[in-house]
Amino acid sequence: MASNTILKANPETLAAASCALLLGAAALAIHNHLALVGIILLVLAYLTGGYASAIEGLTTLWQEQELDVDLLMIVAALGAAALGWWQRDFDLAIDGAVLILIFAISGVLESYAMDRTERSIQSLMSLTPDSARLIDGETMVSIGGLKIGDRLLVKPGELIPTDAKIISGSSSINQAAITGESLPVEKTIGAEVFGGTINGSGVLELEVHQPPASSLIQRIIQLVKQAQTENTSAQDSIEQFERLYAKIIVISGLAIGIIPALIGWWDWETAIYRALIFLVVASPCALMAAIMPGLLSGIANGARQGILFKNGSTLEAIGQVKTIAFDKTGTLTTGQLQVAEVWYLAEDGTVQQESSKLSSKALKVLTLAASIEFGSEHLIGKAIQEFAVEQGLALQSATEIVAEPGKGISGCLDQQTIFVGKAQPTDQWGHLATGVQTIAWVVVDGTIQGAITCRDYLRPEAVETIESLRQLEIRSIILTGD
Repeated sequence: MASNTILKANPETLAAASCALLLGAAALAIHNHLALVGIILLVLAYLTGGYASAIEGLTTLWQEQELDVDLLMIVAALGAAALGWWQRDFDLAIDGAVLILIFAISGVLESYAMDRTERSIQSLMSLTPDSARLIDGETMVSIGGLKIGDRLLVKPGELIPTDAKIISGSSSINQAAITGESLPVEKTIGAEVFGGTINGSGVLELEVHQPPASSLIQRIIQLVKQAQTENTSAQDSIEQFERLYAKIIVISGLAIGIIPALIGWWDWETAIYRALIFLVVASPCALMAAIMPGLLSGIANGARQGILFKNGSTLEAIGQVKTIAFDKTGTLTTGQLQVAEVWYLAEDGTVQQESSKLSSKALKVLTLAASIEFGSEHLIGKAIQEFAVEQGLALQSATEIVAEPGKGISGCLDQQTIFVGKAQPTDQWGHLATGVQTIAWVVVDGTIQGAITCRDYLRPEAVETIESLRQLEIRSIILTGD
C-alpha cells in the first residue's frame, strides 16, 4: 500500500520503474530469440523512460534555442537503437535503453530529495495552529485573518498561534521547537512569544505586533522553500558546462557524419555509422548521474535527521568548514532533564547528598517533592516524578495545589505547606546554589528541608561525534549559558 502511494505521488518513480521492468523483459525476450516481442518492449521502455526528458529537451531547444543534455541523452539513446537496427545487434538497442534508465533514475533521485524537503516544510507548518482565539468573546479566527493589534487569549498547554507580545499574565514557554532549548523560558508582560511554541501553566493575553506571515516560523519555512529554487555554485558550473558540452558533441557528430564523406575519406554509410558511434560513446550518462545524487542525498538525509538546509549552497559550503560551534543544550546533551542528586539535612545539621541508594531522609525529601509535583507538565516536575517512580515510592495526595509561573509549585501535605521551586538559600545551603545544575528547593513551612538537582546529560554519541570531527581536523566549540 505504501509503495502504491509513492508511485502515484511520484510520476518520475513510476516512469523509471516501468522503464526498468520493460527493459528487463525486452532483454529476456531478445536473448530467447523473440526479437519482435523484444523490439516492442524496447520501444515502450524508450517511451516511458525518455518521454519527460525528450519533452524537456525539445522545449528548451524551441523556447531558448539551446541544446541541453536532456536532448543529447535522447539522441545518444536513439543513436544506439539505430546502430542496433543497422547491424541487427539488438544488444546495442538495449544499451540505449540503459542510458535512458540511468537518466530516469537521476530524475527520481532529484524528485525524492525535493519530496523529503517538502515533507519537512509540512512538518514545520504543523507547528502552528490553523486558528487563534480572540479575547473578545473568545471568537476563533484563522491565522491568516489576524491583523496587527488583535488581542489573543492562549490557555495553558496550547500552542502560541503567531509571534506576539504578552499584555497580561505570565507563564513558562516551551521553545524547544524553535530554539532547541530543553528548559521552558519564563515570560511575563512585555515579552515576545513565538508562534509554534507551547504555553505552560499560565493564561496569557497577547497582542499581535507583526503580520503572521512575518513570524519566525514562517520565515524559516520561506527560507526552506527558497532552497528548492536555488542552485549551488557547483550546480551552476555543471549546468553551464552541460550546454557547452551538448553543443560540442552535436557539432562534432554532424562533422563526423558529413565532412569525411564530402572529401571522400569514407562513404556516406560509414560516415553516418561512425557519427552514431561517436554520439553513443560521448553520451553524458556519467555526467548526468554525477550531477545531483551527492547534493540531493545530503539534503534528503538532512531532512530525515530533522536538519533543514537554507539552500544547496549552504550544504555545499559545509565541505569547507574548519570550525563548528555546537549549542550544548539539546545538541550535545539529551535535552531531557534527569534527577542527579537529592540533598537533605543530616542529623548533625550538615547538608548531605545522595544519587542512587537513597537513605530514608533523602527518600522523604523526594517523596514530598514528587507528591507536590504529581501531574505537573513542567520539565523539572516530570523529572522528579520519573525519578520517584524509579525509586518505587508511594506518593501522597496533596491538596491546595497552586502553580506559580516562574517560581514553582506549592501545596498542603500532612498539614504542612510544601513548596518546590526557586528559593533564597540560607548560608547552610549557599554552596549548592553556586553550581551550574538546575535546583528545585524543597521548602516545608517556610524552611528549606532539602533540594533536588537536575542535569541535562551528555548524549551517548556526542563524544564519538566530536572525536570524528577532530580526526577530520575540524575544530569544535561549545556554546553554553552556564
